[in-house]
Amino acid sequence: MLRSMNDLEGNAILASDGAIGHVKDFYFDDETWVIRYLVVDTGNWLLSRKVLISPMALGRPDWAEKILPVSITKQQVQDSPDIDTEKPVSRQHEVQYLGYYGYPYYWGGGGLWGNGAYPSLMMQGFEGFVTEPNGAAPETQSAYAGAQAAPAARHQHDDVHLRSCKEVMTYHIHAADGDIGHVHGMLIDEETWAVRYLIVDTSKWWLGHQVLVSPTWIKDVSWPDAAVSVNLTRQAVQDAPPYDAAMPLERQQEMAIHDHYGHPGYWASDLKR
Repeated sequence: MLRSMNDLEGNAILASDGAIGHVKDFYFDDETWVIRYLVVDTGNWLLSRKVLISPMALGRPDWAEKILPVSITKQQVQDSPDIDTEKPVSRQHEVQYLGYYGYPYYWGGGGLWGNGAYPSLMMQGFEGFVTEPNGAAPETQSAYAGAQAAPAARHQHDDVHLRSCKEVMTYHIHAADGDIGHVHGMLIDEETWAVRYLIVDTSKWWLGHQVLVSPTWIKDVSWPDAAVSVNLTRQAVQDAPPYDAAMPLERQQEMAIHDHYGHPGYWASDLKR
């Protein structure tokens, strides 16, 4: 099922031994358009320190109560590497973060997460996934560090590809023949944590409605200019099925959107992973 970024914001993060805080933002990979981290405000507990939580740590959400359980402890979070969420997160920061928790690297495979589509599958059979109070056990950290040393060295200077979801809000959307609106939100797959659609508000352009645009149809993103260019025409967007945020998006509606633009659905490629 797809969840609105706005609906996910504010969900409580519940550790194995108590509440950690609330979701304030998300970091997504601007190459794959997958949420890599939840930015969590710890509130009074850690003097409003913001920490990162990987979807690899998430358990089964309680959407009705807006609770996202995680298989880590409060002590682990308290002792986790301090990362300034107001600045870009480098690959070096990620290596440090993943090493602390004993998580595998999500990059380098052919899928959204390693060689697969789901963050939870990365942890199956992975010895580093533990819940000791201060991150992975020393012997696990040592073994992990040895196994990951070469990959870490190769990727520690990779370009920054993590972007704040909030930063993208209000970005202008440019079609092949002119402006069509601005980013109003995102729809996120609750299982893969992939950003499936940008919610585009066209009201300032032609007093229209909200429409959905897949990240796979993006031609270019100018981060300095806060602009997204898509391989669509203004007329195609104007004639697209409208998006109603008050109603759940069903697969039949998604198929109609993809058929309208003449693009295959993402669900076919997911089945192949």
